[in-house]
Amino acid sequence: MSAKDKAKDNRVAAPVGHQREIDRLEKDVEELRQLAGDSAADAELERIRQEVSELRREFYTHLGPWQRAQIARHQQRPYTLDFIGLLFTDFIELHGDRGYADDRAIVAGLAKFHGRPVAVIGHQKGRDTKQRLNRNFGQPKPEGYRKALRVMNLAAKFGRPIITFIDTPGAYPGIDAEERGQGEAIARNLREMARLPVPIIVTVTGEGGSGGALAIAIGDRVNILENSFYAVISPEGCASIIWRDSSKAETAAVAMKITAKNLKELGIVDEIVPEPEGGAHTDHEAAGRLVDEVLDRQLVALTNQPTKELLKARYEKFRNMGQFFDLGS
Repeated sequence: MSAKDKAKDNRVAAPVGHQREIDRLEKDVEELRQLAGDSAADAELERIRQEVSELRREFYTHLGPWQRAQIARHQQRPYTLDFIGLLFTDFIELHGDRGYADDRAIVAGLAKFHGRPVAVIGHQKGRDTKQRLNRNFGQPKPEGYRKALRVMNLAAKFGRPIITFIDTPGAYPGIDAEERGQGEAIARNLREMARLPVPIIVTVTGEGGSGGALAIAIGDRVNILENSFYAVISPEGCASIIWRDSSKAETAAVAMKITAKNLKELGIVDEIVPEPEGGAHTDHEAAGRLVDEVLDRQLVALTNQPTKELLKARYEKFRNMGQFFDLGS
C-alpha cells in the first residue's frame, strides 16, 4: 500500500491522527534512507519522500477552522521570546507595572529591528507544566496590561515603533484579576493605543482570544499567521453558551469565522503571513523569516506616513470594524 493510500484510509480519524500518520511515514522514510545504498533504492526513497511531502501539503491546505485552532494552540509553535530571538537584536526586557507586580504572561522591552530601535511586546505561554504555571498559561492579569502600556508610552516618548505578538486564550478571569481592575486595564490600553503617535504593527501568532488579545492589538497593521485564529471568544466557550455543550466546539469554530482567511475577508486583519509547510511549529527559523519580511515592509511604509494621517487611519480602521450595514440608506 502506498503512503497516499494509507493516509486516505485514515481520513475518518481526528486531525491529530492524520498528523501522527504523516509523522510515522516520515520516520519510515528516514529509516529507509539509512538502509538505501544503490541508485534504484535511492530513487524509490525519493519517490516516497515526495509522496509524504505531498500528503503533508494536502493535509494542511484543506484544514477546517477547528483543525487550524488546534494547530494555533500547538505547544511547539513559536512564542514571543522565540520571535524576539529570531528577529530582533539588543533586546532588553523591562519588568513590572510600577504599581503592583511583574506579570510574566506578557513580555515587554526594547530592541532593534534591522538596526532600528523599537519596542516589542507579546504574550508568552510555556511548553511544559512549570513554564505554563510561571507564565499563567499566557493569560495576563491587569498588571501585565499596565506593564505593556508603560513600555508603549516609553516607546512613544522616544519615537520608537511598537511591534506586538498576540498568542493568548484570553485575559485571566480570576477573582484577583477582577479585584485589581482587569476590565479597566484593558479599556485603558485600547484608548491609549488608539492615540499613540508611533507606528504599531500587530501579529497574531497563535490564538487571539477576546479582549485579552485586543488589549495589545490596536495597531496600524494587523497581521495573522496562516494557521492562527482571532475571535471574541474561544470555540469551546461559544459552544457552551449557544448549545450548552462545549463538545460542539468544531461547529462553533465554523460559525464564528475565526480563520485567517475569514478574518481577511471581513477586514479584521490586513495581511495573512504564510507558514512553513506543516505549520510554524515545524520550523521556527522559516516562520521567523516569513514574519520578518512582512514586518520590515510594513514598518518602512508606516514610518514614512505623517503622524496625523497615521492616527486618523488607525482610529477609522477599528471604528469601521463590524459595520455591515449602510446606515445612511
